Amino acid sequence: MPVPERLNPAFSSARSPAPDLLEEARNRLIVALDVPGPAEAIEMVNRLESSCRWFKVGLELFVAAGPAVLEPLAERGHSIFLDLKLHDIPNTVAGAVRSAAALGARMMTLHAAGGPAMLEAARGALEGVANPPQLLAVTVLTSMDAVQLAATGCSAPVAGQVELLARMALAAGIDGFVCSPQEAAAVRAFAGPGAVLVTPGIRPAKDQTPSRPDDQKRIATPGDALRNGASYLVVGRPITNAPNPAHAAENILKEMAAGLEAWAC
Repeated sequence: MPVPERLNPAFSSARSPAPDLLEEARNRLIVALDVPGPAEAIEMVNRLESSCRWFKVGLELFVAAGPAVLEPLAERGHSIFLDLKLHDIPNTVAGAVRSAAALGARMMTLHAAGGPAMLEAARGALEGVANPPQLLAVTVLTSMDAVQLAATGCSAPVAGQVELLARMALAAGIDGFVCSPQEAAAVRAFAGPGAVLVTPGIRPAKDQTPSRPDDQKRIATPGDALRNGASYLVVGRPITNAPNPAHAAENILKEMAAGLEAWAC
C-alpha cells in the first residue's frame, strides 16, 4: 500500500534545510492521550492543540470511551493515530481494520507477531478504500528488554527480533513500523526512505515530569530518535504528566527541531 504523501514527512526531507524546523517538528509529534476518559482527553487536547497535529488514542481511552472519542478530534482537524495493536486471526483483523478505517484514523497498529497471513489480510482489507490509513506493524514493545523477550520463549536479541518482524511485515506489503528509537536506524536502512517509522520510548534530555515509575526500557531523546531515522515520535507521560503540558511539549519540539537541523547540516 503506498504511503499517502501528506502522511509521511519523508525521512530524506530531514536531510535538507527546512523553512521552519519547529513547524516540521509539530507535524512529526504524536501526543499519546493515555487518559481514563473523554473529558480528560478533550482537556488535554485543549492544552496541546497548538503544539501538535497528531493525537494517539490507545487502549485505555478507546475501551473507556468507545469509537465516539475519535469524532471531536477529527472535527477539530487533528490527525488520529489509533493504537489498538490488533493481533488475532486474519479474518478478524481484516474486519477490525476495515471498521477502524471507517472511523477516520490516519494511522493504526497491528502486531507483526500475528504473522504473514494476518498482515496480508490487514493490508488486503484496505484495498479499494479511499484515503486509507497507514498500517503500522508493531515489532517489539519498547517496554521489553532482553529479559522480557526471553521470558516469551524468544532467544533472539531484541534488535534481531525487531529486524525479523519488520522484514516479515515489509514482505507482506506493509511499509509502516513501530519500533524503539534504538532500532530505528537499522529498520530505516533496509525499509528505505519511504517507510513510515513511528517511535515511542521518547524521553527528553531534561525530563521535567514528577518522579514516577517508568515501564519504558529502550528509550532515546527526541533529537536522537529523529537522527536515527524516525518519521514520527510518540510522546505521552513526559508531556501529559508534566505540570505544564504545553510548556513540556514546546521543549520537546525544540529538541526535535535540533535533531532535524542536524540532518540538514
